[in-house]
Amino acid sequence: MEDEALLAALLAEVLIDMGHTVDAIVATEADAVRAAKRLKPDLMIVDFRLREGTGADAVAKILTDGFVPHVYMSGDRLNIMPRHARAVVLEKPFRDSDLMRAIDRAVGETTDA
Repeated sequence: MEDEALLAALLAEVLIDMGHTVDAIVATEADAVRAAKRLKPDLMIVDFRLREGTGADAVAKILTDGFVPHVYMSGDRLNIMPRHARAVVLEKPFRDSDLMRAIDRAVGETTDA
């Protein structure tokens, strides 16, 4: 979930280079919820602020169907209020290695719970 097209494309490229599959790039809360219900993702990378709605609201709706590991991204870490205790927060800007560690933490949380 990323509302800035260039950043979304760059992030998708980084994730693919890390060995992940990018099934969807969405820019709104409603599109995120629809895509997650259709695709059943194993992991979500979530921008906190979206074009319409928020990533946090989208995640809250998606998690009603069961937990999906997720990493919140934001340029304003202080305003992120993850609604799930197992959420991982990554402050923009970040390095690829920061993203990799955040993903490892998010996925690791699901196996530790």
